[in-house]
Amino acid sequence: MKTVFVTGASSGIGRATAAHFLSQGWNVVATMRRPDDASDIFDHERALVVALDVTDDALITDAVAAALDQFGQIDVLVNNAGYGAYGPLEAFTMDRVQRVFDTNVIGLLAVMKAVIPNMRERRSGTIVNVSSVGGQVAFPTGTLYHGTKFAVEGLSEALHYELEPLGIRVRIVEPGMVKTDFGGRSFDGSSGEAPAEYEPIIAGTARMFGSLGGNAAEPETVAGVIWDAANDSTDQLRYRAGNDGALALLDDRKTQDDATFMKGMKERMAGRAPQ
Repeated sequence: MKTVFVTGASSGIGRATAAHFLSQGWNVVATMRRPDDASDIFDHERALVVALDVTDDALITDAVAAALDQFGQIDVLVNNAGYGAYGPLEAFTMDRVQRVFDTNVIGLLAVMKAVIPNMRERRSGTIVNVSSVGGQVAFPTGTLYHGTKFAVEGLSEALHYELEPLGIRVRIVEPGMVKTDFGGRSFDGSSGEAPAEYEPIIAGTARMFGSLGGNAAEPETVAGVIWDAANDSTDQLRYRAGNDGALALLDDRKTQDDATFMKGMKERMAGRAPQ
């Protein structure tokens, strides 16, 4: 029986992913910062709920050890833990800048370092890193968030080459807008602390998000794509998840030059359809 290890499994995409794998007969290691937040769906003999803060090396070591002790191996790692941070760079303290990168990038690397040895020894395994449309397209006031997601894309692509000869596949899942608590406890916003000069671009960004998010995907939709990515035997690296306006921007970004694409983004911020 195969085992999946999911970070950030208390809610949203992480919980939906863990539930999906559990429904497919897999063992599930559902990790989260506060195990008391675990859903009743994890009251199952094939589920193990473990405390994990990806910024805490000791907790990472303990969580991986608990997974291996309980189930013997980790076949799929889903790196989902992370959060959004939007607002002008000037409005963030360096402590908050550090926290975003520690969670979204350094923590992701640390979990992979802890899990890869078991996969390498067995010459088998799949790592699914949850990125975002924001890993390829940057929105105004998203310096920190996009900085981390662009990093996830780059390190995952490099690891694709590095780990493939060892029998380990690397996947990147890129959701668009998703109906989760991303804007709540998984979000760090500093727009209210920004100098007044930033008000027009903050308002424009909010206007653009409103126009793009009308068809946000359910977490279960993204979980289905993660399942497909984890079980795909091809060499495909990137998988899109959803069908909203933000995902459509990926095609524009790939086909347009910088000036044309950025002009369209500014028109969206002004509430106009790109010309």
